[in-house]
Amino acid sequence: MLLRLAPEFELRRDVVPWLAERGCAAALDTSENSSALYIVNIERNGKIIYTWKGNQRNTHIGLYDLQTKQNEHLYVFDKDLHIISCSVNNERTLLAVSFCQYTEEERASQLLQSEEEHKVVIQKSGQLPRAKVVDDLVWAQWDMMEQRLFYIVPKESKSTLRCVQFYPDENFNSILESHLDIAVNDTQLKLVNFGYDYCQDQDVASKCLNLQVFTSKAGGLCVCCSLASDIPHEIIYSIYFLHKGYNKTFTVSLERAESHQLKEVAFMNLDCYVAAYLPGQFLHLLNIQHPDLLCYSLFLTGEDARIDTLQNCSIRSPWVSTALDCEAGSLYDVSISDSALLQFLQKSKRDYERLAALHCALLYFQHTEDLEMQIIRWISENMSTCHSFDPIQEFIIASLYCRMCPETQNLDKLLPYTSLHDWIGVVPGVICATDIISLPVLEFQNSKGFWEKLNSNLESVKYAEPHLHYQSNVLRREWRNLSEEREERRTTVYLRNIFENAKKVLSHLGTWDSEARLVPLFEEEDYQQQLLMGLMVVQLKDHLMRHLQYVGKKKIDQIVLDYVANLLNLVHRIMKEVWRRYQLHSCVFCFDEKGSAGEFAVFHIMSRILEAANGMCMPLPPGFHTLHLGLGVRCLPLHTLLHYIDNGVLQLTETCVRKLLKDLDDTEQNEKLKFSIVMRLPEALGQKVRQYWNHPINANLIARKYVKLLLEKLGNRQCSRPIPERLSVPVEFLPLNYLANMLTEIENQGVHPCEKQDHVNARFVEETALKHTMTLLGLKYS
Repeated sequence: MLLRLAPEFELRRDVVPWLAERGCAAALDTSENSSALYIVNIERNGKIIYTWKGNQRNTHIGLYDLQTKQNEHLYVFDKDLHIISCSVNNERTLLAVSFCQYTEEERASQLLQSEEEHKVVIQKSGQLPRAKVVDDLVWAQWDMMEQRLFYIVPKESKSTLRCVQFYPDENFNSILESHLDIAVNDTQLKLVNFGYDYCQDQDVASKCLNLQVFTSKAGGLCVCCSLASDIPHEIIYSIYFLHKGYNKTFTVSLERAESHQLKEVAFMNLDCYVAAYLPGQFLHLLNIQHPDLLCYSLFLTGEDARIDTLQNCSIRSPWVSTALDCEAGSLYDVSISDSALLQFLQKSKRDYERLAALHCALLYFQHTEDLEMQIIRWISENMSTCHSFDPIQEFIIASLYCRMCPETQNLDKLLPYTSLHDWIGVVPGVICATDIISLPVLEFQNSKGFWEKLNSNLESVKYAEPHLHYQSNVLRREWRNLSEEREERRTTVYLRNIFENAKKVLSHLGTWDSEARLVPLFEEEDYQQQLLMGLMVVQLKDHLMRHLQYVGKKKIDQIVLDYVANLLNLVHRIMKEVWRRYQLHSCVFCFDEKGSAGEFAVFHIMSRILEAANGMCMPLPPGFHTLHLGLGVRCLPLHTLLHYIDNGVLQLTETCVRKLLKDLDDTEQNEKLKFSIVMRLPEALGQKVRQYWNHPINANLIARKYVKLLLEKLGNRQCSRPIPERLSVPVEFLPLNYLANMLTEIENQGVHPCEKQDHVNARFVEETALKHTMTLLGLKYS
């Protein structure tokens, strides 16, 4: 069961024993008076008001305090009344009661004002100040926590949702208006959260709108409505995401339908999610923040959708993350079970279920080391079975989004929350139709909190073209251009600023992890990755400055550093968990033996991390490519290793190549490996590391490269003067003599392409050529 319900209050558990002590037998009757004890209201402070029948058929009103777990008798009517709703102020001086007497409905507000210990004065409601708020409505909902009245008025063929905000100074004003495509003809008045009279709800349910309005802390505003269907095995419900400007209508084909089962969908508010629940059939958790793609919402059936304690549709959501079962008289705290969600993630076989569960785990729960560890473990086991999305990309982007956005208002509209641009999959048995709707009209001045956030959401919808979320297209292009620039251009002010930003990120990251690093990362400089790091800082900072100028440059600088540092930290976190799982040592750069099965598994995971990073143009921790190459050398056969290098999966790094050339002896197999690696080295890197391999093959390569460079620099110039012999013993080999003489002349003209390698000169070329020739002839050179 994905939803976890913890009972906060139960009439049978918390009230019935107290009534039994008072001798209220009528309230305990389970036959004809089964509805005599029921909840009539839940106050803003969490106190629960209920009613019961006394022994003389009089009507009592009681109150239960969730904090003290104590019951209190408030008032008694000496008549047999049907209480619809009731509310009391904190001082217990004002009791407002709405009730029915016999068949004639009478609503009255009673004033209880204490004069003596056992005496009260009841004053008719006509003597209380009144103000007309609205008339001609067909539906209304009271938000007791925020003191808001939502109501719907009929308007031609459609309807209009409005909201009145009440303030502590007893003032109020109409603050919202939104047009809904909901037919309200021939419907009876429905009041939501004005009282929890289950019997009355059942009498008029078929003729009323099954509709609720939910708000979220992030400024989300949703209208949930269950619609009638003419098809017996079909359920239809709509969710109006007013803060996004569209409506989604879901048509669900039931796996099994029995005639006695209700077809009314119950809705619950979980803040980040809206739950649409049909007992015995399905549970649909709809993502309020990101409802655009269906794959971000969880649709559950069978055992996953079962909620044992809620077996009927008489459910209300008085406030966020609560459910009131009006029929049973029970109030529950509702939450998503982290253990059940992870189990669902692990057993799911469909991509849309995995993606929804992954986002739910990251969005709904606070980041904990244990949760991250379990998600990373799942990713490492399932990265090859996810076909429509990359789980590494989704984990990193969604984790960054959930970590960073709470720090600054409106940051959630600028940072990416997914790597997907679209999703064309389907949920079996569910048809979703999306319609664009007009945005709500807000009228408020200097209002903070929810209304300010809702207005910000609506503004972002209006001006979301082009998309506000940060994208890496420009970053990729700029990184490619700078990577191809020549060495001498890398000292510009722009580049110095980029690398300074990279140093800040690494320094910032270094203060987070005080423990000894299990994975050998961050132990070397990596020009390409530091370039990408610094570029990301520059471009993300420019993006945020365009839209968050009011935050200030210092704050934006900190946000950007945190973002890039968190990104690198997440990659390191993945590596650390994988390292622990396969029990690898802190150093794997011993090339004299083959890698283990665990090392091969880690190599495969690192390859997928690299693929994910390339797809997002995301920097990797310095040392990642060295570690990846080292594992590749240990785990792969030579032809596969070279294939990976040629296709860019493995990148040759100075640290790894230098160690490989120095540590491996010159057996036939190792010579072949070294030669293959040396032949693939970029020119600049080759000049640095070839000197570490003291072998004729390497000397031959160096000599060839030296001759080529000299001749290229010579151009069309001609040799004109004789050159003395370079060797102590003249060699009678005219072609070699001629080449050596020409190279010496070029050197004497001041041309020396290998200034950092003083031993590489014309004599070195001559000696290398002789050694190579003698080796080919099978002779010994001395």
